[in-house]
Amino acid sequence: MRFDDEPLITGEALPIRPGHVSPGRLERVLRAGAFAVTAEIAPPDSADPHEVYERAALFDGYVDAINATDGSGAHCHMSSVGMCSLLTRRGYAMVMQVSARDRNRIAIQGDVLGASAMGVSNILCLTGDSIEVGDHPEAKPVFDVDCMSMLNIVRTMRDEKRFLSGRKLTSPPQVFLGAAANPFGPPLDYRPHRLAKKIDAGAQFVQTQYCFDVELFKSYMQVVRDNGSHEQAFILPGVGPLASARSAEWMRSNVPGVHIPNRIIDRLRGTADQAAEGVSVCVDMINELQEIEGVHGVHIMAFRQEHRVAEIVERSGVLGDRVPWHPDLNRP
Repeated sequence: MRFDDEPLITGEALPIRPGHVSPGRLERVLRAGAFAVTAEIAPPDSADPHEVYERAALFDGYVDAINATDGSGAHCHMSSVGMCSLLTRRGYAMVMQVSARDRNRIAIQGDVLGASAMGVSNILCLTGDSIEVGDHPEAKPVFDVDCMSMLNIVRTMRDEKRFLSGRKLTSPPQVFLGAAANPFGPPLDYRPHRLAKKIDAGAQFVQTQYCFDVELFKSYMQVVRDNGSHEQAFILPGVGPLASARSAEWMRSNVPGVHIPNRIIDRLRGTADQAAEGVSVCVDMINELQEIEGVHGVHIMAFRQEHRVAEIVERSGVLGDRVPWHPDLNRP
């Protein structure tokens, strides 16, 4: 059974070149120099697999990989590993998020082996949101390790073929390692250096928090380039459509690390169809971001607006004439 190695471009399969650590499409797209597009799938509050399939289908032909979130915001939903299990079987390229908040090092290593065995080629290591902000504030957090320690653990499993305990692996996980970054969290001057530490720990691709202030992000990327980090990892800034000026104000006040300039909120407030204008703002941001040296793609987070992703990708023209894999490519 082939998992993640179908053609990347209609009629053309990008090869696995020296330096690849996984057989996955996302790594091949990035190492081939293409501008990658990833998106997040909203996990259902359900045990029905068809709800997962329906949500993934919204991205068919528009994204190179799909992030399966892991208790984002410390709220309970279907697990990341569960969604990855369902969707890898259908040929989707998945990014499995792993939160250190809910697992110790034993569980993390076991999940990584299981994920790799079922065809997951990408692992995004996260420390995780605080329990207090979620819907189970009485739960006990784990935090045995943080994201940087987790990156090092998984890299050791992959490259040295052993568990953290030293016990040998007969077959190591073939995974492309990722981390999250928050360019807009204070102190701002520390953020590029924290990114460098995550790369040193093993991160090969990085997806950032929402980037609504492109000028501020440019300043961040200047330091990233000065550090040489853009040559050591693939950087995908986060973007997404804002539903309204009111929702933008709520995000700015309540979501850590989200910085939305007043000019964006004023632009939304000044239109009759604020949701449509939110899509236009997102398209404009993508067009600006892809011109920044060291940016290798975008990560689209369209919470409760997943149906907008196709429009955003089409209007931005970010894929050019490239067609990411989708199920219909395998059908006669």
